[in-house]
Amino acid sequence: MITKPKGTSDIYGLEAKKRAYVDEILKNVCESYNYNYVETPVFEASELFHRGVGETTDIVSKETYTFLDRGNRSITLRPEGTAGIVRWFIENKLYGNMTEPVKVYYNSKMYRYERPQAGRYREFTQFGIELLGSDDIFADIDVISLVYNTYLLLGLKGVKLSINTLGDKESRENYKKALVDYLKPNIKLLCSDCQKRFNNNPLRILDCKVDIDSDILKNAPSTYDYLNEESKKRYEKIKDYLDLLDINYEEDFSLVRGLDYYDHLIFEVYADVEGLGGIALGGGGRYNNLVETLGGPSVPAVGFAMGYDRTILAMDNSNVNFDIKDEIDVFIMYVSDTEKETASYLTQDLRLNGFITETDMFGKSLKAQFKTVNRINPKYLVILNDKDLKENIVTVKDNLTKEEEKIKITELTSYLFERI
Repeated sequence: MITKPKGTSDIYGLEAKKRAYVDEILKNVCESYNYNYVETPVFEASELFHRGVGETTDIVSKETYTFLDRGNRSITLRPEGTAGIVRWFIENKLYGNMTEPVKVYYNSKMYRYERPQAGRYREFTQFGIELLGSDDIFADIDVISLVYNTYLLLGLKGVKLSINTLGDKESRENYKKALVDYLKPNIKLLCSDCQKRFNNNPLRILDCKVDIDSDILKNAPSTYDYLNEESKKRYEKIKDYLDLLDINYEEDFSLVRGLDYYDHLIFEVYADVEGLGGIALGGGGRYNNLVETLGGPSVPAVGFAMGYDRTILAMDNSNVNFDIKDEIDVFIMYVSDTEKETASYLTQDLRLNGFITETDMFGKSLKAQFKTVNRINPKYLVILNDKDLKENIVTVKDNLTKEEEKIKITELTSYLFERI
């Protein structure tokens, strides 16, 4: 028997409806913030992620699905959304004569070869937003406000932000030097990956999952202490706006993101979830140099990406009420061929009027159809018989109260509209 690949999921039934419910909320929130939907290819030239995400990141060095196509080109299934969005932005020259920022959102499949676990898969959905073209802190606040309120609208409690800043290029370089000086005497005590990162990308050591509880990392220098005045002023102003908007946050000066392109503000979103503790749901930040790194002009940008599968896991564990329609409105019952013809057009008519409608597709007896009714539990039954049909009448039965009423076929739609 052929089975699905490890780290992938078949999505169907109630699970699919939960996702459709979440998708609709995400879409509505993004539209209210004036973000437009964008979709990029599921695979890109490998160079895009090597240059954009970073050669030394775990994503590129360990987790990408990369292969040579038949033209001997190196192709990578996208592991994250931002690099593809920036490539689209540059390729379509959307940076020309910008009078307003480009604000987009995506909700797409991503691929990473990592160890599957609850809420983390090799094929996964990622929702994200990107705002390109503004370096004003109001752009940072626009992104954070959308993100924070989205989680509240999804019904999650105990949502909070963890924020930090890497500062501008000068501040980041000052901090990197201080971190290297601090780590150098004890680098051999950290894992092999950290020892490799020490020369290539020392900031990534702070994001190590192996040595996360090490006193060496816990006592590392704070990024805040190495900010220049301009970067510090910017960060403090962002906090003022978060307070103004009543957005719950805490500062974590050891926070770094797992991608190389961030500067200034970085943040992650957490929620306190029964059975999961403080679960990380997503994160983002500012990346003012990525457009230029990928061959475009200097364009500031800020964005966020949600762990979509983890968010639904958190909603399930929080007993969030998914407001989804998961029941049949009408079941049409028939036996004879003439009744079947009527059932055919009535089924179509009711469906086109918005009712979730089913009918028998196996030629079952009326008794067997009632067994189907007991299993799927529709709200109403429409029972056809040839004698009534000659007078253009059908029997409608309330499946809850068991009350029956004969009505004209021409009045069936309005009758059901009043009751459903």
